Amino acid sequence: MSDLPDYVLKNRAHWDAQADQWVAMGERAWLADEPSWGIWSIPETDLQLLPDDMTGMRTIELGCGTGYVSAWMARRGASVVGIDNSERQLATARRLAEEHGVELHLIHGNAEQVPFPDGHFDFAISEYGVAIWADPYKWIPEAHRVLAPGGGLVFLGNHPLVMITQRHDSADPVGTELLYPYFGMHRIDWYEDGDEGTEFNLTISDWVRLFNAVGFEIVAYHELQSPTTGDEVRFYASMDWAHTYPTEQVWVLRKRS
Repeated sequence: MSDLPDYVLKNRAHWDAQADQWVAMGERAWLADEPSWGIWSIPETDLQLLPDDMTGMRTIELGCGTGYVSAWMARRGASVVGIDNSERQLATARRLAEEHGVELHLIHGNAEQVPFPDGHFDFAISEYGVAIWADPYKWIPEAHRVLAPGGGLVFLGNHPLVMITQRHDSADPVGTELLYPYFGMHRIDWYEDGDEGTEFNLTISDWVRLFNAVGFEIVAYHELQSPTTGDEVRFYASMDWAHTYPTEQVWVLRKRS
């Protein structure tokens, strides 16, 4: 009997089943000369989520998927650990790391429990990954634990507004009707066309309270906007919707010394 939480096992099954659908996107991201972020591919020059020179930095990607963010950090000189809940996603990451000659230390596991000692890393990041698929009341304290004093944490995921305007039982794009309560947001179980998973999000004020309680200071907060308008739908939102409302958020944090 596994001692992993039910949502970790559910999400593992989801991502193992979906892994083949993310191979092509992972391959394209590995080929990119410069990072771009989120579903709208916001350039790194606009967000500046990674240090330009990461030489000698010990870093970890929490929920690394196909490993392209880990590769971006390694190419900037970092020593990189990637941990992910899906062995099939990691298989793609291992193949691409070998093909591109990038050294990564990849671990199959639950990023709410990182197998490294206190203060081991200088920088941690998640683009989606643990940012939405793990319980923030578990993974935020764990990220704080494994970071050295002054270490940085950056994570990008769904904006809370998306979680209350997109149906949890449909793949239809987000709309303009408020469907679920904002206050009390935490665990979101969804079921679409025979597939199921569990995501997590908090109100903005609850995120801030959590960071303060754990010992992070907020360096920056970004609400991401589609750079153009149009009818094109990416994942769960049209460009028109995402030019009017934020689909994604980025928190940039620093562990207090």
